[in-house]
Amino acid sequence: MKYERRFQLKVSERRTLLKLGDALVIILATLSALWIWALADGSGPALGFFVFNSWWFVVLLGLWIILASANDFYDLRLSSRPAQSLPRLAQIILQLLVAYLIIFFLSPRDELPRLFILYYSLLSFSLILLWRTVVWALVIRRLGIKRRVLIIGAGWAARTIVRALTEETPDDYEVVGLIAEFDPHDTLTNDVPVLGGGKELVQVAEKERVSDLIMAYGTTLPGEIYQGVMDCYERGFSIIPMPLLYEQVTGRVPVEHVGPEDWKIILPMIQTSIFNPFSPLKRLIDISLSLIGLFLFALILPALALAIRLDSRGPIFYSQERVGKGGKLFHMIKLRSMVVDAEADGPRWASAGDVRITRVGAIMRKARLDELPQFINILKGEMSVVGPRAERPYFVDQLSQEIPFYRTRHVVRPGATGWAQVKYTYGNSVEDSLIKLQYDLYYIRHQSLALDMLIILRTIGKMVRLSGT
Repeated sequence: MKYERRFQLKVSERRTLLKLGDALVIILATLSALWIWALADGSGPALGFFVFNSWWFVVLLGLWIILASANDFYDLRLSSRPAQSLPRLAQIILQLLVAYLIIFFLSPRDELPRLFILYYSLLSFSLILLWRTVVWALVIRRLGIKRRVLIIGAGWAARTIVRALTEETPDDYEVVGLIAEFDPHDTLTNDVPVLGGGKELVQVAEKERVSDLIMAYGTTLPGEIYQGVMDCYERGFSIIPMPLLYEQVTGRVPVEHVGPEDWKIILPMIQTSIFNPFSPLKRLIDISLSLIGLFLFALILPALALAIRLDSRGPIFYSQERVGKGGKLFHMIKLRSMVVDAEADGPRWASAGDVRITRVGAIMRKARLDELPQFINILKGEMSVVGPRAERPYFVDQLSQEIPFYRTRHVVRPGATGWAQVKYTYGNSVEDSLIKLQYDLYYIRHQSLALDMLIILRTIGKMVRLSGT
């Protein structure tokens, strides 16, 4: 009898399903809000009324996508935890109301409806909450879409991917066990059983009804393991290299676990071509956003300058030497957020509760207002809007000696914001720098205009929530 595996969604498919469900709910909320508006207006829900106001479907769906992306509402870990997703949902609806009120008061009188957005806000909040907590969390997650995986290996790579799957996507993956030929250098993971070796691989995979085999061998595959993997491949099992799955699950590259023989997994294969529009488009976006940013910065600079000067003595601006693309040094411009002579004892990382940070500086850092002068560096071409954080030469020299592949960050322009900045807190140690390097390498390997836009939206979300550091 032919073996059949149960239906199981990939993480990307699961996230797509979540987005489609949100979109359908938003369309339903908009339709219901228009219906209530028509009834309250006394005209009745006629077809012509819905056709005339159909543009609200596009506007509100677009706003939802932007705000949900900015607030990281499609994080699958968040979607499986109603206690955490509820405050985030309320935050998105509040941001929508604030944006609408600003536009409402700036628009001509009677140009926009007053109560329609209130109807929509209440309906969208209720329906999204129902969809996420009942339909999604309690029904869809229980339909057998969790992917059962079998890990091939029992060393550091196995430990790393087990920990990542357990911590990052506990509702998406289930590790049923390990397959390994024992090696004295292997350290078996805790709480994950070894189900056999290469000879038993096919039987174990079929018995456990797994969907994926994760290749977590750091060295050449033993003969029996290789043969077992080939037999599984012929039977249609999905085979995924551990570094690739680790990237998909965490958004990071496991740089500390890859040896010199696997350098292709780590180093980004950057290819320049006159037919590739990414670089010129990215530069065009950098110039456009920096001009807009400098205009807005000029409007609020007098108030910021006065607050900085009243809070502590010293200059309004300060510049600091940083390492840019190709290791070239440049001077980054920022608003001063620390006391004068903050590094009289030598360079050191900022930390939580750092006494060197002024009261106004702490507020500016949370809203990232101290980084607005960096638009000058972006306009000059020394930085980009999105990219790895520009670090100081002193720390670059230190980290390059302790962290492999650290200088890989310098193959692209540093950014005012980046994947590491929106995914991780401010780093103040070598361990933090290693994690941020993992995020930076992921960005360099997968950089695109879509990823840049996602990072910009999440940065705006952090600024609004005052969650910067």
